[in-house]
Amino acid sequence: YYTVHTPIQASNRHIADYKDKLGKIKNKTIDEKYGKTQGVQNNAAYASMVTAMDENVGRLIKKIDDLGLGKNTIIVFTSDNGGLSTKKTPGPTCNLPLRAGKGWCYEGGIRVPLIIRAPGATKAGAETAIPVTSMDFFPTILELTGNELQPELHVDGKSLVKLMKENEAPERDYLVWHYPHYHGSMWRPGAAIRSGKWKMIEFFETGEKELYDLESDLGELKNLASKYPEKIKELTSKMAEWRVHNNAEMPKPNPAFKK
Repeated sequence: YYTVHTPIQASNRHIADYKDKLGKIKNKTIDEKYGKTQGVQNNAAYASMVTAMDENVGRLIKKIDDLGLGKNTIIVFTSDNGGLSTKKTPGPTCNLPLRAGKGWCYEGGIRVPLIIRAPGATKAGAETAIPVTSMDFFPTILELTGNELQPELHVDGKSLVKLMKENEAPERDYLVWHYPHYHGSMWRPGAAIRSGKWKMIEFFETGEKELYDLESDLGELKNLASKYPEKIKELTSKMAEWRVHNNAEMPKPNPAFKK
């Protein structure tokens, strides 16, 4: 689905309900480095789009099941990024308790919904807290459909079949999100790495590094970098290893840039 995405175009079937629910909700803005983050859900048009998407996902799944295709169909519901909440002015949605949103390497930008229905592999209502990434979908679908894995084509992805069947985590030590770009959300070049409960974010312009314990601080409000310098050193080394292994592009100064 293209929705939910800008431009924000209300669903005529649902907008009235959300305007009524909006009531007297007061706006809340959170300062975020170079931008502003929306701190409360108060966009009725956006909410109506979410409901329309939900409604149509339901229609699609019902049709698959009505046609008797449910036992032969893998369904993955996810997103490519968190909601757009941070811009020069606040965005149309709020990701709290997660910090920031689309374009950022805080959890509000990279933590997304994920629901998988795979016949013979998943059970209704089962949940896991083990982190995965969208690059895992390719090897997962290969294995679920009885095809051989192709490691040379999915070097940054792991099959999730054992995770779905036995809640067994994929064999890897860390995940990396590399975003060395400027983004309309006011994000500036940087990257993040997660290993276990620890997450480090590096900002390339300044060399600043932030460290968070996601088990106790999901909102990434307590920067522990100065308290755990050895963990910063460890994660920095792992991130460097990942960049070399994946031939990751790094930003280069533009000699023609003028402020």
